[in-house]
Formats: sequence, C-alpha cells, structure tokens
Amino acid sequence: MTTVMVVTMIALLLLGFPMMIPLISAAVIGFYMMFNGLGQMDTLIQQMMAGIRPASLIAVPMFILAADIMTRGHSADRLINMVMSFIGHVKGGLAVSTAASCTLFGAVSGSTQATVVAVGSPLRPKMLKAGYSDSFTLALIINASDIAFLIPPSIGMIIYGVISGTSIGELFIAGIGPGLLILLMFAVYCVIYAVVRDVPTEPRSNWRERLSAVRMALWPLGFPVIIVGGIYGGIFSPTEAAAACVLYATLLEFVVFRSLKMGDIYAIAKSTGLITAVVFILVAVGNGFSWIISFAQIPQTILEAVGINEAGPTGVLIAICIAFFVACMFVDPIVVILVLTPIFTPAVEATGLDPVLVGILITLQVAIGSATPPFGCDIFTAIAIFKRPYLDVIKGTPPFVFLLILAAALLIMFPQIALFLRDLAFR
Repeated sequence: MTTVMVVTMIALLLLGFPMMIPLISAAVIGFYMMFNGLGQMDTLIQQMMAGIRPASLIAVPMFILAADIMTRGHSADRLINMVMSFIGHVKGGLAVSTAASCTLFGAVSGSTQATVVAVGSPLRPKMLKAGYSDSFTLALIINASDIAFLIPPSIGMIIYGVISGTSIGELFIAGIGPGLLILLMFAVYCVIYAVVRDVPTEPRSNWRERLSAVRMALWPLGFPVIIVGGIYGGIFSPTEAAAACVLYATLLEFVVFRSLKMGDIYAIAKSTGLITAVVFILVAVGNGFSWIISFAQIPQTILEAVGINEAGPTGVLIAICIAFFVACMFVDPIVVILVLTPIFTPAVEATGLDPVLVGILITLQVAIGSATPPFGCDIFTAIAIFKRPYLDVIKGTPPFVFLLILAAALLIMFPQIALFLRDLAFR
C-alpha cells in the first residue's frame, strides 16, 4: 500500500498537478486498500474536516490579512529607513540593514514571501548601486526573509502546533533566539563580504535624521510588541494577538499613515481569501493523509526499518532535520509539515524530546528548504518579483544555506538557544 501511495503522489507531481491533488489521491487510494472499498468514505471526509476545526487556525487568515495590509502600505519603508539610519554607513552596513529589515518585517508580517516583496523591492536597487553583486543581493534577500519563519508570528509554527498539539505561544517565544542568532550570522558574513569586495559605504546619518527615522518607525514596531508582549504578558492568546494585529494594521495604514484607501479593501480581501483557501485546503487534505498513514502504522514501520528509535534524542533530531530539509527543497513547506510531523511523532515521544525544540528545528528546516534549489518557494517569488533568471537567483545561496545548517547544528548542541526565553516566559 505504501508503495502505491508514494508512486501515485510522485506521478501526479511530475504531471504538474497542484500538491493537494497528489495528497488526496494517495489518501483515497490508501483508504480504498485498507477498507476494501469507498463505502465508508465519510470517515476520511470527517478527518479532513477535523484538520481545519481547531480554533487556533483562525490565526492563519488573520496574520495573512495583516501582512497583506502592511505590504501594500508604508510599514516596511519606515522600518527600512530606521535600520539604514543607524548601520547603513558601516562596512557592509547596507547588506546588514537588508538582513535586519527582513527580520523586523518578518516580525511584523510572519510571511516570508511578503518580506521578499516588501523589503527586496526597495533595497535591491540600492545594493546593486552600492556595488554588491546581484547574486549576493538576491540570495541575501530570500534567505534573510526566511527568518520570518522563526520570528513570531509564524504560520509554519501555527500549523506545526496544531498538528502536534504543541503550545503555539511557546513556539512563538522560542523562535526569537534562533531568529536573532541567524541574523547575527548573516550580518557577520555580510561584513566579511563587503570587506573582501571593498564595497563602498553609505553616507552617515546624523542624530536628527536617526531620531526622525525612529519616530517614523515607532508605529510599525508596535506589531512585535502586540504579538510577543501580549502573549508573554498573558493578555492575548496567539489567535487573539492575530486579530489585534489586523485591527492595528488597519488603523495604521488606513487612518494614521493614510497609505491605503477604502477602494483597496476588495483587493486585500481577495488576496487574503485566495491564500487562506489554499492553506486550509492543504491543511484539510494533509490531515486526511496523515490519518491514513497513521492508521496503517506506516510511520512506525518506516522508523523501525531505519532504526531511528534506537538512535537516541540527538539522532532523532538529526534525522528530522535531514528529512524536512530535503523535503522542503521539492514540496511546499506547509505540506511537508503536515505529512512528516505525524511520521516522526512516535520517535519524538519515545525519546522524550521537547516538542517545542522539535518544532523550532522543523521550522528552521522549512526556512532553509524554502530558499534552497531546486524548488524552494521563495526562489520563485524572487524570480517573479525581480524578473531574474533562475540560475542568477540561486547562484549566491550556498553560503547562506551553510550558515542556516550551522544554526541548526548549534540548536541541536545548545537547545537553550531556543528554550531559554520559553522557560523564562512559561516555566
């Protein structure tokens, strides 16, 4: 049965079907083979509906809507100007500013693709003019944007939390440390690159300009305060924080900045609705598929065959990192989380691993895979936005992928990088 399901999925993918079709087709085939027909098909449908029933999933369309509003408004520009005013003049400062802006906007939007658009569009021309190569610039933008997977809010963390039953609030807080670590590693590499290539620096801003930039960015900086402060302080649940972000984004862009008009609401709602529909269909289908493979004991069979249950906690973490990293190079990150998380759940429970640490490592692998050839989703976002050939976009990615893999290794060796803030907030 397993072989038939896998072959079906691969064949449909190669034929160009969207990911939801191979998933549901494999689930239906597995159901047919287990129950000798489709007479009890309503059971599979019930499992699919159960996948989108958790109330915590309400946060997903809320964060998507907030990100869409901010991407179309002035929040990104104000954050970029603030960062540039402080570090744009140092060697490699423009590249470091780009990485920092991606991190800040990720903390505001929670969307990697929104970050590529909002930060990459204004900063790429500046970096090219300053003397950075296009391959380095594109690689920096798409990889730094993936820090949005780790810095809350993170849609990937929400999906993992729902699938695994892990606290989304704890995942959000635990993602801050690894996100800042990756930003630091990227910043060091950017400085080294600028020194070796002798890239010119930007003009130094005076303190009046810096204070003005900070003042302009105070409103957008309220987003991480609402999310992290609200959850940490026990004021909001993650779902309530998402709704508060939508309200805040609406007031900010429509009333305070007046960057958007009432006529923009339809386009924003349509975009959010389309993205949300895709996400929820994938979640529903993925849950049905996960139920089939769990009912058939496929995860246990696979893990026993490779001997992962005897590998110990470190071995399980390494296996998880490899599996998610490779899968996300080919398949949409949400689908990978939906399919692989139930497979590794028995091994995680058997070895007593902290599910929050596992979730952070999975989210990091999703971030790496999203910017890694051949089919990382952010690569194709950059191709569409910047109108550059595929090879130009991926040419500069290896050093950044290496740094992200190094960050994963550090997390395995020193889990407190992720768990320190979580323990401080929730223990």
